[in-house]
Amino acid sequence: MDGLCVGGPLAHERIAELLGLNPRWSSGGDAPRSVIDAVQAIQAGLCTTVACVYGNAQRSANVQYGGPQAMGGGGILSYVYYAPWGLTSQGALYALMFKRHQLVYGTTEEQLAAIPVALRKHATLNPNAIMRERPMTTEDYLNARYIVEPLRLFDYCLVNDGGVALIVQRADLARERRHEPVLVSGFGWSELSVDATQLRPRIKDFYFPAHHDVVAQVYPMAGVTQDDIDVYATYDSFSVHLLFTLEGFGFCGEGESGAFIQDGRIEVGGELPCNTSGGMLSESYMQSWNQQVELVRQLRGGLGDRQVEGAEVAQYAHDVAGKCMSLIYTKGG
Repeated sequence: MDGLCVGGPLAHERIAELLGLNPRWSSGGDAPRSVIDAVQAIQAGLCTTVACVYGNAQRSANVQYGGPQAMGGGGILSYVYYAPWGLTSQGALYALMFKRHQLVYGTTEEQLAAIPVALRKHATLNPNAIMRERPMTTEDYLNARYIVEPLRLFDYCLVNDGGVALIVQRADLARERRHEPVLVSGFGWSELSVDATQLRPRIKDFYFPAHHDVVAQVYPMAGVTQDDIDVYATYDSFSVHLLFTLEGFGFCGEGESGAFIQDGRIEVGGELPCNTSGGMLSESYMQSWNQQVELVRQLRGGLGDRQVEGAEVAQYAHDVAGKCMSLIYTKGG
C-alpha cells in the first residue's frame, strides 16, 4: 500500500500514522476527487496501490450542517463567512433550486416523490442500509412534514456515523487479485467557483454548464455514451440532485426529469437504475463514498434482489457547491 487518499474530516498524515502506513504519495478530498487523484497518481508512477478511506462520526459529534456553526462556523473561512445574510442551510438552498425548477418547468412534488420512494425500496434490499426495515410509499412521502418547503423530511439525507474504504490499484496488478477488477475507465471534472456556495448559479442554470463540461470529458474518455450506462448513481444529500444531474448529463432534456423518473424507470429492473444501495437518503450518509462501493459491487455481481442484471458500465455523477465530477466504471475482465 504505497498511496493513501483520505476523505471527510480526517487528515491523511494522521490516518497513515494510525494505520501503520508510510505511503510514497498521499492526498485527501471527497470521494470522486480521491478516486481521480489516485488514478492520476498511479498513471504518473507515483504509486501503484492506493487506499481510499473515509470516516465520519457526524451524528455522535452532533455536526451542524446549517446555522452559525455550519461547516466550522466563524472559526475558519467557511460558508458562514461568505453568507452574512444567513443562508447557510444546504436544505434551504436546494429547496429554492427545486422551487425554481417547479416554476420554470412545472415539476411537481408528486413527481419528486419517485426518488425517495425508489431509493427506500433499494434500501430494503440492502442488509447494510440504515433504513432497510422501513419501507415507504408515495403516500408516506407526501404526508411527511416540510423541512424547507417544497422539500420534505424524506428529501433530506440521513445523518449517521460510518466509514468506507476502497482500493485503487494499477490495472495489471488488480487482475492478479482474488476479486474481479473494476476499471476506472473515464472521469471528468469542472468547477463553477464564482458564487459556488451561494444561490445564484444554483437557480440560474442548476449547474448545467459544469455538467456539460464534464459530459464532454467523461464519456469520450471511457468510450461510451449515456445509452451504455447500466447503473447510475449521483450525490444525493437531497433528492433533487438526481433531477439536475439526469438533465445536465443528458439522460433526458432540461425540464424533463420529473416525467423521466416515473413508472419505475430509476428502480432496479427499470431502464436506468439509480442509487441502488439506497443512496444517502436511505442507506447511509457517507458523502458519496458509499456510492462508489455500490457501483463496484454492481459490476462484480452477486447482490441478490438489488442486482442490476448484466451490469457492465456504471456512472457516478457529483454536483455539490459548483464542483461537478463524474466517474465511469467498467467490468475489468
